[in-house]
Amino acid sequence: MSARIPAIARRARHAARLVLSAWLVLGAGGAVAQGIAPATGGLFDAAPQEEPAAPEVIPPDGPAASVEEALSPAAPEDGAGSEQAEADRAAPEASAPALTPVTAYSRAETSLPGTGPLSAVLTESGVNWESWERIAARSEAISERGQGSDFALQRLREELVIWRDRFQQARGANGARIGTVEAQLTALGPAPEAGGENEDIAARRAALSDKLMRLRAPVRLADESYAHADGLIREIDRLIRERRGRALGDRGPSPLNPGLWPGALIVMYERLEALGTEIWAGWLSPSRRADLGAVLAEVLLLGLLGGLLMRAGLWARRLRRRILEADRRGARALGFFVSLGQVALPFGGLVLIARALDLAGLTGPRAGPLLMVLPLAGIAVLLARWMAGQFFGPEAAQADRGHRRGPADCRARRQVMWLGWAIALAQVSQALISTAAAPEGAQAVLSLPLLLFVAVPLFLLGQTLAGVARDTAAATAAPSALPETSRRDTTGFRQGLLSVLGKVAMAVAVVAPVLSVLGYAALSDAILVPAIQTMMLIGVLVLLQRLVFDVWTVATGSEDLARDALVPVLIGLFLILAAVPVGALIWGARPEDLAEVWTRFREGYSFGDTRLQPTDLMWLMVIFVIGYALTRLVQRALRSVVLPRTKLDIGGQNAVAVGFGYVGITAAAILAITTAGLDLSNLAIVAGALSVGIGFGLQNIVSNFVAGIILLIERPIGEGDWIEVGGQSGYVRDISVRSTRIETFDKTDVIVPNADLVSNQVTNWTRGNSVGRVIVPVGVAHGSDLVRVQQIMQEVADLHPLVLANPEAAVLFRGFGPSSLNFEIRAFLRDINFIIAVQSEMNHEIARRFAEEGIKIPFPQQDLWLRNPETLRAARADGEEPDAQG
Repeated sequence: MSARIPAIARRARHAARLVLSAWLVLGAGGAVAQGIAPATGGLFDAAPQEEPAAPEVIPPDGPAASVEEALSPAAPEDGAGSEQAEADRAAPEASAPALTPVTAYSRAETSLPGTGPLSAVLTESGVNWESWERIAARSEAISERGQGSDFALQRLREELVIWRDRFQQARGANGARIGTVEAQLTALGPAPEAGGENEDIAARRAALSDKLMRLRAPVRLADESYAHADGLIREIDRLIRERRGRALGDRGPSPLNPGLWPGALIVMYERLEALGTEIWAGWLSPSRRADLGAVLAEVLLLGLLGGLLMRAGLWARRLRRRILEADRRGARALGFFVSLGQVALPFGGLVLIARALDLAGLTGPRAGPLLMVLPLAGIAVLLARWMAGQFFGPEAAQADRGHRRGPADCRARRQVMWLGWAIALAQVSQALISTAAAPEGAQAVLSLPLLLFVAVPLFLLGQTLAGVARDTAAATAAPSALPETSRRDTTGFRQGLLSVLGKVAMAVAVVAPVLSVLGYAALSDAILVPAIQTMMLIGVLVLLQRLVFDVWTVATGSEDLARDALVPVLIGLFLILAAVPVGALIWGARPEDLAEVWTRFREGYSFGDTRLQPTDLMWLMVIFVIGYALTRLVQRALRSVVLPRTKLDIGGQNAVAVGFGYVGITAAAILAITTAGLDLSNLAIVAGALSVGIGFGLQNIVSNFVAGIILLIERPIGEGDWIEVGGQSGYVRDISVRSTRIETFDKTDVIVPNADLVSNQVTNWTRGNSVGRVIVPVGVAHGSDLVRVQQIMQEVADLHPLVLANPEAAVLFRGFGPSSLNFEIRAFLRDINFIIAVQSEMNHEIARRFAEEGIKIPFPQQDLWLRNPETLRAARADGEEPDAQG
């Protein structure tokens, strides 16, 4: 645009300041300084030309001279009262100073500890109590009357936000001094009810109480002022929202009224004629030609660069296609970044071309708005082409290997591009129509064709998306035989999203024109345009999620690992959360609304008398994570460096390490909670309520937890012990808070609740040491040499390397069996874990020695006697089935 426009704007602002100064000098400024509410009709509307009225009396809700005056139960109404007030103010030594954040401490009290921080904060923030009271009174008047333009309300709201931030900053003043004085009072303790306290202690408590009251006074006033400013901001926000809601519900003329058509045609003809006349007059103007000659080289250079940048978009598309065809590692991620040039480079070219036309003198009241909207219309076309290529173009099949391009993709691509051109045409047409005032009926008639031109491709696109989702769902209806493939498959979610988007697009494309025909043009625009922008936002989120997956694939080197990874999913969730404010802005939320939500979030949430702020939560998490990490680090050092050098066994070392972990995590949690400012005494009620639930529903869990603590303290079993419990035998591998894991000899894990280990009978084969006894039973035939048998078995036991010499192994003759003489070897082993191997080796050696000595090992034998065998022979000869008896 021309450089003369900013100069004109500056002159206009200087003139406005001069007029305002003159108005203040003439007497209006005094009324404003006293906090008189603005006149009816708006905050900055001109006052009607009437006879000067009598001076208004300040309303009861107007600003007070001080907080004490505002809080007084009755104000003087006669002149005597006013004179008395003047006399009181003229004699400061006879009356207390006004209690405000500025005058909370007088100069005579500057030596009082803790007065400096608040004064410094207020001075740096430029707090002026009288100015704040004037702003508050004006805001209250506007809120009560519901008047003022949206621009005036917005300006007033910005001022209130500044004041609220100042009071928020002042709320934290004297915090350190208040904490110190409270600690001093706590150290002195409460005053005894029966009396008899030392006078010095009582005087000291009274002095500290008075000091605490004075320290808290300005903070309380800042709290009250903060609440006041916050309430006024909410009232203004409510007033603006109500106005916008009423504007959406206002009904205007219907564009189907034939009486409005001639006027609409005339308006359009006048706009086009005025635009042509303006351009032609500028071309024929000698001064314009002279100016163009001076900047002709710059105009040509900008136009040439703009054309090259627009052409560069096609080059970026071809480069992306070649990258995808190469199908190398990271090709899809690189192709996405290259594809951004399809939008950024042509958009830069449009900006340069618009700048060139501006320098050429195309800056009239009609051509200027068109030049301003030209890059915006161009970005709509460029984004539509880019997204059509990303989702439905030939490159989409290369980027998504599981997708095959079909006729539906071609239709969707054409419809998306048609939608982009329709949006661009609508923007240019609206800019042309808005170059001058036009009747409301003519605007409604001219807007309806543009609305239909946008709604038709949107409806067709929604129909295509719903059809693609339906066809794909039918093609992939057969479930996969592999559960892993079924878990990874996200086609169902994608098709469901496409179906929902398609149906919503079709509904919006039908509802918006109907509302416009009925006369609700504002409501129609508020539905159609945000719906299209929301679909575009969802498309961008899908593309960004795909980019994250491609980048993670490059980082991990495997597409399967990237598909199963959690990090891309978390990043996708973060992108969705980041898109929520953008979606709110699309659907009509103001930036101030989002800022207000953030302010509420920063204020935190109250739990009883405790307020938890986001910064407190952050510190809570940081301190707990640091404490948890340090605890695990020390545990690792204890297990690997410190405890192995002590005389503790493995079970004792594990108990020390696990106990330290419990203590460290508990300490980290308590430290994090106290650092965040949470009062643990407030949890007493919650703990009492939980105790009831624990007594009924969680008693087993608590029992197992207590049993786990007992196991760690008493250590009847430890990691690595061989135990038998509940018919299960194996090695203890892990003792946790709730249960103990036992690895059986079959290499299976058995989870045993800790309560069973404490309350039931447990056999621990390796408690304290690994020494244990082995028993090897042996039977010999009747008539064997018993002395020789005993000697052989004694030699076998004594010669085994795992048998202890002290106590000595023993061979016992246990008794007479029905078919054998029973002996036993009883010996103590150095390591009971090898008991089965020792039994096997001894049996092998005994069998070998017995074979050499000719000693037989009997086996059970039985004889069957038949009383009448001749009957069996006769029955067999006759072919009959005999009855066996024996």
